[in-house]
Order: sequence, then C-alpha cells, then structure tokens
Amino acid sequence: MTTYRTIEVAGIEIFYREAGPADAATILLLHGFPSSSRMWEPLLTRLGDAFHLVAPDYPGFGHSHTPEPAGFAYTFDHFAEIIDQFAGQLGLARYVLFLQDYGGPIGFRLALAHPERVRALIVQNAVAHEDGLGPLWETRRQFWAHRAEHEAALRENFFSPDATRLRHVGTSPTPERYDPDLWTDELAFLRRPGQADIQTDLFFDYRTNVASYPAWQAWLRAHQPPLLVTWGRYDPSFDVAEAAAYQRDVPGAEVHVLDAGHFALDEQPDQIADLTRAFLISKLGGPSTSDVIREATGPEVERVNQRVRR
Repeated sequence: MTTYRTIEVAGIEIFYREAGPADAATILLLHGFPSSSRMWEPLLTRLGDAFHLVAPDYPGFGHSHTPEPAGFAYTFDHFAEIIDQFAGQLGLARYVLFLQDYGGPIGFRLALAHPERVRALIVQNAVAHEDGLGPLWETRRQFWAHRAEHEAALRENFFSPDATRLRHVGTSPTPERYDPDLWTDELAFLRRPGQADIQTDLFFDYRTNVASYPAWQAWLRAHQPPLLVTWGRYDPSFDVAEAAAYQRDVPGAEVHVLDAGHFALDEQPDQIADLTRAFLISKLGGPSTSDVIREATGPEVERVNQRVRR
C-alpha cells in the first residue's frame, strides 16, 4: 500500500509518497522536471513488497508548498538542504539514492555531504558529465551567460505544450505508447500562478550543477558506490553517451540502455523494476541473480524482505 503524507520541513509543507515495510532497505526517490513524486508510482507498486520507498515533492512541485520567490531561494543547494532535513526528520539514516533529471543534482549534493548514508546509487537519465549535454544545451548555456537577453526565448520554449510533450516522447519510434495525460498534467502544473518565474529561476541555477560535475565525478571515483544506470535512449535532452560516462568513473557500474525516453518509467516500468530489484538484492544481500520475481507472494516475499533488511 502506498501512503500520501505531508511533513513540515524548515517551515515548509513537504508532500511525500511512501510504500513498503519501514524496516526494509530504504530507497529515496528524487524526481525530475517538471514532474513530481507521482512519476515514481510504477516503482512504488512494483517494489513495495521488499523495499521501503520514499518519494518527496520539492518545494514548488507537486503537492508540496510553493513559497513566494521573494522570500525563498529556488536553488539546487537549497532543495538539497531541505531534502536532507526531510530525510533526517523521517529517520532515514541510510538509503539508496534513485535519481532522475533534477534528482541528480539534489542527490549528488546529498551524497557529497553524507557519503556514509549512501548504500547504493541508481541513475535514470540524470547527468553528472558534460557527455550528457548535447546540442540542445547550447541555447541554455547562452541563457546562463546572458539571462536578460535570452530569458524570453527560453520561457517560450521551456513551458510550451510541444516541449512538455517532447520531454516524454523524445525520439521514440513508438509515440503511440505514451499516455498524453503525462504531459497534459505537467503542462497544467507549469501554468499555475508563479510557476514560470519559479522554474526560470531554478533553471538559471542549473549552471551550478554543470560547474559541480568535476566534484561529483571525483566523489564517484573515490567512493565507487554500487551503481546502476538505466538510460532511456530516446531522451531529447540528455545524450545516451552519459550512460557510458558513469562507467568511466565507476568501472563496476551496471549500465542498461533502454528503449524509452527521458522518463523511462513511462514505457519500461517492469524492466526498470526488475533491474532495480535484482541489483539491490545483489548489493544489499541475498542472491545475486534476478530469479526473485515480482509475482512472489506470502512466505516467498517475506524471505525477500529478510534478505534486504539491513
């Protein structure tokens, strides 16, 4: 069963979804733009038998409170501080980080601040190397360099219906497999009062993430965390070369390029759930093969739970 709760963190109401037994290994799921914890529902329903999954909404996203920008810094440093406090208030002393898109910059900040808390790292189309930033990012770099000159063009593209759809479908040869409600709901979110200003400020701060790539790469090389990369090959924003870039820093990383887009759970939820389950069982305890299937019930599920409780 998935539960839906709200907790006050640093004076802000943070909404989160939670599934699975509290004494199982925790997976902290950090969502992307312009999504919310809702994007993780496919994993909450598929992995909640054996793992404790926690998925928060950032301030200004989903069902969390949206503070006025005049009194709140919409930056990735600030988001990481709030999610760090969120994890502390929930008593999440150790966790697996599952990062997608904006979840990458937030998750890497958590990892650098508290390496002892990170049991493993799972990356799904989140960038930590220049390899992942293709030609599309040239205009975005211009925005970072000269905001006033390029902001109007960025807003026109960033928040448009076509761009919102493209984030999901990308270059997929089978666009008919994608539910249009995905981007219709996100477009409605982006059109809420104040969102254009908030998201523009936050994306302007994205330049700090690119500047932090060398530090994140150094952390990966120094700590060699158990690392699973599941990469949607049809992503229009992040180049597939990024998947291999992670393996340069962590040679033992497990990398899978999937027939999916930026939000790979749209199209490959079963595959990602199976890969995640097998990876975590092999790294956190229990058998290293993927013979533990989702359909297991009763005592078999309990045996799986016992293997991953640490």
